[in-house]
Amino acid sequence: MHRSRFIGIGSYLPPRVVTNDDLAEMMDTSDEWIKTRSGISERRWVEPDVTTTDLGLKAADAALDSAGLDRSDIDMIVFATLSPDHEFPGNACFLQAKLDLPGIPAIDVRQQCTGFVYATSIADAMIRAGNASTVLVVGAEIHSKGLDLTTRGRDVSVLFGDGAGAAVMQATEVSDPAVDSHVLSTHLHADGAFAEALWLPAPGMAYEKFSTSAQLEAGLQYPQMDGRAVFVNAVTRMPEAVEEALAANDLTADDIDVFVFHQANMRIIEAAAHRLGAPADKIVNTIDHTANTTAATLPICLDEAAKSGRLEAGMLVAAAAFGSGFTWGSMIIRW
Repeated sequence: MHRSRFIGIGSYLPPRVVTNDDLAEMMDTSDEWIKTRSGISERRWVEPDVTTTDLGLKAADAALDSAGLDRSDIDMIVFATLSPDHEFPGNACFLQAKLDLPGIPAIDVRQQCTGFVYATSIADAMIRAGNASTVLVVGAEIHSKGLDLTTRGRDVSVLFGDGAGAAVMQATEVSDPAVDSHVLSTHLHADGAFAEALWLPAPGMAYEKFSTSAQLEAGLQYPQMDGRAVFVNAVTRMPEAVEEALAANDLTADDIDVFVFHQANMRIIEAAAHRLGAPADKIVNTIDHTANTTAATLPICLDEAAKSGRLEAGMLVAAAAFGSGFTWGSMIIRW
């Protein structure tokens, strides 16, 4: 079988650590309030001159080092983010220039927290079709520059952090699916009826003018969330997506060695795991020290699991994400 496989993984977190106590100095909140509702103790924030593609570049180089490849070995870039350096062009093109890889296709994916699953699916499909052989998949985010760091915005602002993760995917021939490293399948979903349950209202072309002072005064440039709707849908959709992937590959949850869920909220992760019957010792979490890095959470988890020895060659990995859109999806990987 002509398939794709992960041959390298890497991540990067900015050095600046921001604790819950630090946030309590900016807004009416506390370490206990944040931990109880999210499981988050700290997050990373960038310095003012750092961009999302700067983070992506660091993660990309780490993934290439892990794969033992040079930048010139890459023949496609897929970049997942909701926090682009500029409104246009996309981050994949800015990263391409920083990698000095002119001419190869560069694709942006704007699927928010499910972005890395969507990006992996695109890379897998391109490789299976023979349109690419070695694809760099990046998930990177900067939230700290776009949060309402007042009490008005605390319900959202305490949840997010900055960071990046990247994977190198390469074509492979699979002789024995029970042993050989490859992506078994990916599964993608969306329901735009919930688009305004978690969104950034402005600026945008939906208005008479792209950006106005009235929008800024109303705080429309800050993310807004219906927390109840997000929670209810996330705890349903992520396990559904994993169950779909298991069924597609004639597997059960007991066959999975490592579960990786989008790191949005520890209560969501625990509820999803409970529904699947996934034991705690099979679940990789980073949310306590990274918070929610949207498109970067899955590759950061995979990288930390690989570095710690929890993820080894031949293991079966089930990954799932849910986020704004609403979007959700899953994938199963023979590592």
